[in-house]
Amino acid sequence: MEHTKSTWSIDPDHSEIQFKVKHLAISNIAGTFKIFKGDVISPNEDFDNAEISLEIDTDSIDTNHEIRDGHLKTEEFFNTPQFPQITFSGLLQKQSGKYELTGNLTIRQNTLPIVLDVEFTGTGKGRNGDTRAGFEVNGKINRKDYGLTWSMLTETGGLIIGEEIKLHFDIQLIKQ
Repeated sequence: MEHTKSTWSIDPDHSEIQFKVKHLAISNIAGTFKIFKGDVISPNEDFDNAEISLEIDTDSIDTNHEIRDGHLKTEEFFNTPQFPQITFSGLLQKQSGKYELTGNLTIRQNTLPIVLDVEFTGTGKGRNGDTRAGFEVNGKINRKDYGLTWSMLTETGGLIIGEEIKLHFDIQLIKQ
């Protein structure tokens, strides 16, 4: 049934790519990436076995703190001049009503498999009559696995910045 295959693109105006990391082991610092694009190629209407590709512009990082954002763009973290993109490619699969996204995440040329939990939040018509679909994506990675190894300890020996990064994406797709 090849004819049912459809292509969808992320609507950046109605999508958000967020992350959170522990600061001083007591509270979260949240951030977003402002510039990203991605496509979904789905063989059917419920997005089971859909192919996902995503590109994130590392220079678009925003933690609501200019000095911190500048530090995150240096070679100690994302090294945005050398590694301008984070990429992901994977497969969305439906299992007993739940969705799971498995694929490869590449940060600083380090590519590792990752599994993310996905909630398909539905479809609807946009203002201009286009067809849209929504997803919430959640997961965790360890930043050190991707070469983001900068570290500094507090006076009590705790990490200033945690190693676990929580990911949360709100994604709205437009059918092409």
